[in-house]
Amino acid sequence: MKNIVIFGAPGAGKGTQSDKMIEKYGLGHISTGDVLRSEIKAGTELGKTAKKYIDNGQLIPDELMIDILAGVYDSFGKEHKGVIFDGFPRTIPQAEALKKMLAERNHSVAAMIELYVPEDELMNRLVLRGKQSGRTDDNEETIKKRLDVYHTQTSPLIDWYKNEGIHHHIEGLGGIDEIFGKITEIIEKL
Repeated sequence: MKNIVIFGAPGAGKGTQSDKMIEKYGLGHISTGDVLRSEIKAGTELGKTAKKYIDNGQLIPDELMIDILAGVYDSFGKEHKGVIFDGFPRTIPQAEALKKMLAERNHSVAAMIELYVPEDELMNRLVLRGKQSGRTDDNEETIKKRLDVYHTQTSPLIDWYKNEGIHHHIEGLGGIDEIFGKITEIIEKL
């Protein structure tokens, strides 16, 4: 079982690289962003609550996210090859809750793969993505808030996963296939 946390600031390429890992390794994929956008689009109570947080550039409360993720994780069944956690955890309490949730199933995170991209490049990527996709949360003001949240609340996870002994740092600049080659090297060693 290869449960992997793909990690990085908004716009670092987590979704793009997750797609390549799914294709090559047959892993399941849990993107908190996709799950939440689906709930928002469906107009569920969860979606309405989540939208308020997202529109303000804030994180969704931990208990809410763990409950959602546990349900999605369990939907893959007992014999899956592993899951990519994309966009979660975002805080140390979330990492601890994820570790506990997986341990209750006799599973664990095998690797945390950090995609590092300089901030000016992140801003360029996200503004472009917003123009191309029409995502309302990809505007300069909200992006700045999201990057501030990343630096203050999320980046401390790097040290937390280093202490767990499963952190892997990858420079996220360069071609998609070049970056994926570095990820493949890590996964092959698990």
